Amino acid sequence: MKNLIILLLSCLLMNSGQLAAKKLNLDLTKIGVSGLSSGGFMANQFHISHSDWVDKVGIIAAGPYYCAQNSIKTALAQCVNKSTDATNQSLTQQAEVYENQHKIANLDYLKNSKVWLIRGTKDTKIHENVTQALHEQYLMWIDPKNVEYVNQQPFAHHFPTLAFGSKCDVSEPPFVGNCDYDAAGNMLNFLHTDLQPRNTLPQGKLVSINQQSLGGEQATSLAEQGFMYIPKTCQAGESCQLHISFHGCQQNAETVGKQFVENNGLNNWADTNHLVVLYPQTKNSMFMPLNPQGCWDWWGYTDSEYATKNGQQIQAVKQIAESLTQALDI
Repeated sequence: MKNLIILLLSCLLMNSGQLAAKKLNLDLTKIGVSGLSSGGFMANQFHISHSDWVDKVGIIAAGPYYCAQNSIKTALAQCVNKSTDATNQSLTQQAEVYENQHKIANLDYLKNSKVWLIRGTKDTKIHENVTQALHEQYLMWIDPKNVEYVNQQPFAHHFPTLAFGSKCDVSEPPFVGNCDYDAAGNMLNFLHTDLQPRNTLPQGKLVSINQQSLGGEQATSLAEQGFMYIPKTCQAGESCQLHISFHGCQQNAETVGKQFVENNGLNNWADTNHLVVLYPQTKNSMFMPLNPQGCWDWWGYTDSEYATKNGQQIQAVKQIAESLTQALDI
């Protein structure tokens, strides 16, 4: 009898813990995305696919939409080193094809977006012509006053911060640069209006999420664990917006731990501006689909639909984002 009572009490405690799980008051009407390198390409693909939903975009060191054209060979030749050229006309025509096939949002939605782009002058990974092509492509769709392109700062290939990371002219894991430059802050201040000053130290909570359960069957190329930064105000139930941050190659948690998700500067600004930051994570793979450096798919290693809303990773991340309003243990 005593054992039965203990068992019943245990069940009650477990159930009360489940009931105590909180629902975030997330306004998912419009969201923002950003990313570095392969994460920059993914941020662009996610934006073009869902421009009816995504209206704020920050991209560090990446190229135009559909640059790789479903080919790793093309990706390396004209989207990284730029040994051969791809014309924006042909890439934009492909976007129009996808639009007509309803594989991406209507391109007219893009005119409502704000886009912030940056590439460092000491970036030896992504050629300046590649980011220039991205800039020119966006100007085909968006009023120039809503597109900012920063291309005169002496950064290597990384996410520039005020005081964390490698030397500013060095590109190495975790690909965060100590540059006395707040890329997160400059980006968010362009994309949003009337932001409050950043916290010197983040005061919110970085929590892990199960990407496989939240992302469903399309999440096979993602790691089991992703991350989400939740400011105290959002934990308390105040209305908050969502920003998705896509890491670069060799910058996922499997490779660099939490160095990127904790130190890029986004969390400091999120704290004071009612922003929840989602950090989806890829996994490294030496087997098919081959992805040894944990890159986001911008050349077709998962499927040929990778750059559309039918792409596996785009579907998975969208499903994860939409699931964040359900009860979570935060």
